[in-house]
Amino acid sequence: MRSTRAQRSWYWYDWANSAFYTTTATVLISPYLVSLATSAACPDLTEGTCTRTVPLLGLFPVLPGALPSLLATISTLASAVILLFVGAAADRSAHPHRWLGATAWIGAAAGSLMFLLMGSNWQLGAWLMVISLIAFGASVVVYDSMLVRIAGPDERDRVSSRGWAWGYVGGGVLLALNFLVLSVYPSLGIDKAMAVRLCLLSAGLWWAGFTIIPVRGLRGLPRDVPAEVAARNPLRQLASTFAGMRRYPQTLAFLLAFLFYNDGIQTVIVSSSVYAIRELGIEENLVLATFLLTQFVAIAGALGFGRIAARIGAKRTVLIGIAIWLVVVLVAFSIPAGVVGALFGLGAAIGVVMGGTQALSRSMYSQLIPLGRESEYFSFYQAMERGTSWLGTLTFGLVFQFTQSYRLALVALMAFFVVGGVLLARVDMRKGIMDAGNALPKVL
Repeated sequence: MRSTRAQRSWYWYDWANSAFYTTTATVLISPYLVSLATSAACPDLTEGTCTRTVPLLGLFPVLPGALPSLLATISTLASAVILLFVGAAADRSAHPHRWLGATAWIGAAAGSLMFLLMGSNWQLGAWLMVISLIAFGASVVVYDSMLVRIAGPDERDRVSSRGWAWGYVGGGVLLALNFLVLSVYPSLGIDKAMAVRLCLLSAGLWWAGFTIIPVRGLRGLPRDVPAEVAARNPLRQLASTFAGMRRYPQTLAFLLAFLFYNDGIQTVIVSSSVYAIRELGIEENLVLATFLLTQFVAIAGALGFGRIAARIGAKRTVLIGIAIWLVVVLVAFSIPAGVVGALFGLGAAIGVVMGGTQALSRSMYSQLIPLGRESEYFSFYQAMERGTSWLGTLTFGLVFQFTQSYRLALVALMAFFVVGGVLLARVDMRKGIMDAGNALPKVL
């Protein structure tokens, strides 16, 4: 049994960053950025979709409605390089908690500066979104890699699931407060845009403030790094990691499966607010209420999936979750516009599987990576994780770009769950764990 105190400190970073991910990345920034860009491109538009383009980061003409998903794609492409170097450096650092703090506070600063978004300065929002998502990914690389050092093989499903549950509590608390602000802003003497900006600021400050707890609490983690790994130059180590990954075919197979099904999950989550507002015509405060419901249902979902995994194994449990995700996408595609009750039911269903599939994926992967290279390997993992997925967001953005239909963009994501599920079913966890030189858990 590893240190319970270290595990508790570790949980707090899920609490800290989930507020940003829920309030900003998932709920508010996408529709707000689309709104600002639409007003800039089509100032006289009163209803319908703006068909004029805006320059994506000053480079490519895109429809305003495609901005959020394409910005997430750009963030991941940049992360594919940046996160590798962060992972290599963190693995060699005697103070990985400092890397956690530095990357988190850069992201929190970018998130807080979103308070400045108003009028026609949507391009500032585009840059801040890219910076915050890259920093978010970098911080979670370091955070996820610590799971190996705070929990033994038989504890990781439980610890990872509990971390996700803490994240949903923290994200849900702030989302509830922001829901209140967005519901009563006229009585506060402010307009809706100011209310949204204050909520964006609160998420950045929450992320920055609560990060202090894990940074301080994880200072004394043991460094179980082989001497030959610690002494190697980071650039040479990266080259060695790339060359050596072929020795772990099951790890690579898991990463490929995760790339597909997690991209589907992330794109559904990130695009859901735009879909509900723009395609289903649901009022923003009701969409926020749906996310609040999802957030708190996800607490029970994450813990429940952890208990199921203890009985039948994480892999089987995740495959069940993927099947449920397929049903969720199909139902979302079929929901008629304006039906709020159906949206609430869908939000509850997402909450059941959202945290469980992601938490168990993290703990499964931690079993498949060699000792001393946790951050490096988690940098590959994080490039496909949470808000930095890119194949799904690229597909969603391009389908919308060419069809101007969010429904078709959403249903296209079913392919990611099908392919990811088939690939995951073929992963041999027992062989992968043994190839990596790790101890086998009692239940696979």
